[in-house]
Amino acid sequence: MTPRIAVLDDYQGAASTLHCWQRLDGRAEVHFFRDAAAGDEELADRLRGFPIIVPIRERTKFSAALLRRLPDLRFLALTGRNSGHVDVAAATACGILVAETESSGASPFELTIALMLALARQIPQEDRAMREGKWLTTIGVELAGKTLGILGLGRLGAQVAGAARLFNMRLLAAGLTLTDERAAAAGAARVTVDELFRESDLLCIHLRLSDRTRGFVTARHLALMKPTAYLINTARGPLVDEAALVDALRGRRIAGAALDVFETEPLPAGHPLRSLDNVVLSAHLGYVTSESYQLFFTQAVENIVRYLHGEAPLRTLNAEVLA
Repeated sequence: MTPRIAVLDDYQGAASTLHCWQRLDGRAEVHFFRDAAAGDEELADRLRGFPIIVPIRERTKFSAALLRRLPDLRFLALTGRNSGHVDVAAATACGILVAETESSGASPFELTIALMLALARQIPQEDRAMREGKWLTTIGVELAGKTLGILGLGRLGAQVAGAARLFNMRLLAAGLTLTDERAAAAGAARVTVDELFRESDLLCIHLRLSDRTRGFVTARHLALMKPTAYLINTARGPLVDEAALVDALRGRRIAGAALDVFETEPLPAGHPLRSLDNVVLSAHLGYVTSESYQLFFTQAVENIVRYLHGEAPLRTLNAEVLA
């Protein structure tokens, strides 16, 4: 019997156009889903009869409860790294193999810089105004001389710090495990989290989402920010108290925000963030590039081919399932 493969959440139909799927011609039946299921019940019904599932990053989360409702599932071929969206221990208990791929190192960093510039120079606002027949409706700010705060100075945070130095920005950093030495190596001064929020003109979030960091940025932190300051989040939506952020933006207690990630994704149509004029929104675009997709799906297909041949996929997260 020809195995069926489900590729989830291909919103813009980009994954289905890649040539790498031709490797599975005659070997498997590939189905692409362009919409997100309403919940686990609908998703479990949709995925009945699929032994292989290819999630696009963390657009769909595979909790222990969901995995137990997928008795046909034998292999999760992830695109990119598991960022906590798959409960690997539960998958192992269910006899479900999980393998991941490499991730692009450039695309999330580039998006962060793009959003910083869009905020500073009011590019989305001016674009909208031009389309309405207007001319020159805002005034921007320069990045040079401004203080950039980086919350979470890991690999991505360090890349952002490197670009900020080219803009002649003053760099501050804070993090759960950050040391003075690591901050200095990135050209930043280590400060407390409160000082970071109090002193930054632009503040980007690059923490990893975990039980420890969920809801890390609270209303109290936002209240410390300057009324001229901007917040940029390209990490994970649940790191920030979203209701508190909406309240701060509505009250103009901060100048604005640029957000690529949200508490609920896709962002609901009636969400208040969609109606605010001091926020730049993007649809979790950090890894959405031609180069990243080519990397993700070429390696995911390679893992599927190996699995179908009875070989161990590359970058397997729970090899004990094979045994």
